[in-house]
Amino acid sequence: MNDFRKEFVEFAIAQNALRFGEFKTKAGRLSPYFFNSGLFSDGASMSKLADFYARAALASGVPFDMIFGPAYKGITLAAGMAIKLADKGRNVPFAFNRKEAKDHGEGGLIVGAPLAGRVLIVDDVISAGTSVRESVAMIRDAGATPAGVVISVDRQEKGLGELSAAQEVSQQHGIPVIAVAALADIVVYLSAQSGEADKLAAIVEYRTQYGAASP
Repeated sequence: MNDFRKEFVEFAIAQNALRFGEFKTKAGRLSPYFFNSGLFSDGASMSKLADFYARAALASGVPFDMIFGPAYKGITLAAGMAIKLADKGRNVPFAFNRKEAKDHGEGGLIVGAPLAGRVLIVDDVISAGTSVRESVAMIRDAGATPAGVVISVDRQEKGLGELSAAQEVSQQHGIPVIAVAALADIVVYLSAQSGEADKLAAIVEYRTQYGAASP
């Protein structure tokens, strides 16, 4: 478990963005944990979150020339990540999209740098993969190349088939999905903590039932 993954799990729990209990997912499953990136909602937490994204992207070794954040959650992530990358000596342009095209001023759907080269998509999570699919289409329509996707947490659970949502996206678009942390990292973290046996047992049972096939 990379140090930054452990740090991220601790950070998410401290921010109450990663919670344990009983939560109903969109698929109707009762999950023993829930992650809500919307709770990183102040300057300090967003700065730290963006730094984790930057560290995960650099650690992945995936080559990229710029960052793209799909509206809406991807907008602040792209801007914050670009700032953190610049702090680490890697200055790259970033862009994001509007939900509706603007017909005045600069016009168009894309705000920021023109989409060019190898474009790394940043978003909070992957559920149905709609946001990634739309982002990939915009990038390719601009003549650029999608380089990969960075997300905060990979739940590593089955979608409609045996693959996870992240695995499906990777397979459909031929790009890697980079997660700051995955369910496996949460399991490793809880395993090392005293007094967390009940939470760990519930997650292990859930993973046994719904876990996706290994890549």
